[in-house]
Amino acid sequence: MEIRFFNTLTGTSEVFQPVHSDCVRMYSCGPTVYDFAHIGNFRSFLFADLIRRTLEFFGHRVHHVMNITDVGHMTDDASADGGGEDKMQAAARRMKEDKKSGRVPEGAVQNPDDPYQIAKYFTDAFLEDARTLGVKVAFEYPDNVLQATQHIDAMQEMISQLIQRGHAYVGPDGVVYYSVESFPAYGRLSGNTLDRLMTGAGGRVSEENQANKRHPADFMLWKPDSSHIMKWDSPWGAGYPGWHIECSCMARKRLGRDVIDIHTGGEDLIFPHHECEIAQTCGATGENSFARFWMHARFLLVEGEKMSKSRGNFYTVRDVLQGRVRDEKGQPTGVSVHPAVLRLELLKSHYRGNMNFTHKGLIDSAGVVRRLTEFRARLEAASGGRVEAAVDLSHPVLNAFAAALADDLNIAGALGAILPWATTTPADPAVALGVLERVNDVLGVAPLATSGGEQASDEQAEIQQLCAQLDDARRRKDFAAADQIRGQIQKRGYDVKTSPTGTMAEKRLA
Repeated sequence: MEIRFFNTLTGTSEVFQPVHSDCVRMYSCGPTVYDFAHIGNFRSFLFADLIRRTLEFFGHRVHHVMNITDVGHMTDDASADGGGEDKMQAAARRMKEDKKSGRVPEGAVQNPDDPYQIAKYFTDAFLEDARTLGVKVAFEYPDNVLQATQHIDAMQEMISQLIQRGHAYVGPDGVVYYSVESFPAYGRLSGNTLDRLMTGAGGRVSEENQANKRHPADFMLWKPDSSHIMKWDSPWGAGYPGWHIECSCMARKRLGRDVIDIHTGGEDLIFPHHECEIAQTCGATGENSFARFWMHARFLLVEGEKMSKSRGNFYTVRDVLQGRVRDEKGQPTGVSVHPAVLRLELLKSHYRGNMNFTHKGLIDSAGVVRRLTEFRARLEAASGGRVEAAVDLSHPVLNAFAAALADDLNIAGALGAILPWATTTPADPAVALGVLERVNDVLGVAPLATSGGEQASDEQAEIQQLCAQLDDARRRKDFAAADQIRGQIQKRGYDVKTSPTGTMAEKRLA
């Protein structure tokens, strides 16, 4: 079946074919670990996860890499140069207040002035959230989730290559700049041509350091700064790398190719970040392309408004899972949400349209997850747990599901193909269970896909042990103990069902 994706680089839907037949090589821009990642970030990360799972569904082997930015990302990142202060430095200043308020637990970061400790804390938090939502690449840390601070040597090597090839120069201020005029294709991805940038179109060129540059749009690769919170020795003085060079180096080094298949991120990264990545990488490799496909997820709104801390509608994954979401009237719901529900909610809107995150949407997603979960339970009971593994696209439901995904990840169409089917009673439950297994390899919600997630499996084992203890207490007619254990299970977010054949606990969906 032909797969088509929309390519930001060309502005058209194109047939996807890997550059190299052995493997699809894919890179995703990950979080800057100065704070907890919010649900808008996770929309982008889950979009990348959906691409990966879709390709694997169609039989491709996928090597997926994501970065962790822990240096060089400045607070004013709308301009190619950046400006303001390093986000890690801002995090160090804010951490003291976060510890006082309890937002970050006391003892989580021993020294709030140490950016490495802060980066580790928020990296661990991101990985935990990503694993909770079934983002497959997070289970591959540290092999395929890479930290910028671990690749400084590679960045310096690429910067040296760019200088040698005439794509970079050392300015009068000692800063190493990329020369955008040396790369005629600069602006192809975003439409920000050099003529537009020369006039400051869209406010995308910083006024800072213009006297030190050959062109106003030239951007920083390395900045000598002995006072910076994180710095390394280099041929150009002790300092730190620019934000854009980090991804170029990590993608090339870990994926092992000068030209990769897919690069993903949020639409806010198209310019300047991804535009600069293309210029740097092509300048260093001599290739006329960096990624064959550039794919971007659009913004996430909350109840129709931009997410903002001042509006009280700014949510991290933890906020949603722990019931700190407000309804359309701005009233706290206090309803905890199962991770599978949040995963589906962030996936179910097409990536090329703005997503409106709502409390009602969560309720609807909970209904879908419940329907699929109950369908699986019926199939397992009817088949005695037997799964027909040899199902293929000749099955009409699986074929319709696949056709929708192959059409630029038409997730609404994919759900439309399976949800009516999930209300039926299939003639062969083992075959139907095989179909559902393949569907869930992509959706990852029934049950939540946690392959490699030790924390999830540990929790399930603990709940099963508590269920066994509850059954034992009932057999001993120690009903007080049974009620106490039941309460423990319920506090963990599970519904408890007791039958003559034993106790079962199901994670509440919302």
